[in-house]
Parts: sequence; structure tokens; C-alpha cells
Amino acid sequence: MTFRSVMLAAGLVWVAGVAMAPSLNARQKTVWDGVYTEEQAKRGAELYTRDCSSCHQDDLAGDGFAPALSGPEFAAAWEGLPVADLLDRIRVSMPPTDPGSTSVAEKVDIIAYMFKANRFPAGTTELPKDAGSLKEIEYRANKP
Repeated sequence: MTFRSVMLAAGLVWVAGVAMAPSLNARQKTVWDGVYTEEQAKRGAELYTRDCSSCHQDDLAGDGFAPALSGPEFAAAWEGLPVADLLDRIRVSMPPTDPGSTSVAEKVDIIAYMFKANRFPAGTTELPKDAGSLKEIEYRANKP
């Protein structure tokens, strides 16, 4: 293995005789970047009322058994994680009596509503419905 291939394998770039780390200018998209639309959150609110509020309460505060879906505890639980992880948790376990009764697309709309309820800004593009795209969006409680 050559010195250059070792540098590349380590994720370093050799520029003018100096090893440099790749640029860190690219910032990962976060929930602060307007990753859902108002219309999507509106659909999600209706679905939330139908499928989630009996346990998580109308105000998303939880009931002691069902966790809050807003506020500091929720933020701490999901801080720094990709939105795909949140979808995966909801996809496999909610609603607890029949997780398959709500489609993945509906669950994404519910997440959009949760983001609105948590005061993240809406944008012009809907929250994507595929896990690959959701892996690119990070949950951050505080604006970067």
C-alpha cells in the first residue's frame, strides 16, 4: 500500500505536501431546515388524533405510560439521531395494538405534525416517506 492510498483510506487528502481532513463546511440537514409542509402537518394532526392521542394525549404530553412526543424528554431521547430512527420506532410499534393499521406514509405525516407541535419550521417540501432520505435529516432540539 502506498502512502497516498493510506492517506485516502484514512479519509485525508494530500494537498501541497500536507495531509488535510476533508472539508467540514457541508452541514447535515436538520429538523430546523423546513423539512415538512404545513399541509403535511395538517394531515398528520388528523391522523395523530385518530391513532395516537388516546395514549400520547392531545397535547403530545404523554400519560406516564406512553411517552411525551414533545418537550425536553422527547428532545433528549432523539437528539442527534436521524429522523429515520424515529420513523422506524413508530413503524414497528405504533399503534401498539396494530402497528400495520397505519401506513408508513401516514406515520411520516404524523412525524410532520410532531415537528410542527415541537415548533420546527415548515418548508416547501414534504418530509420524505423513504427511510434513506430520512437518514439524511438529523433531529436537533436547538437551532444549529
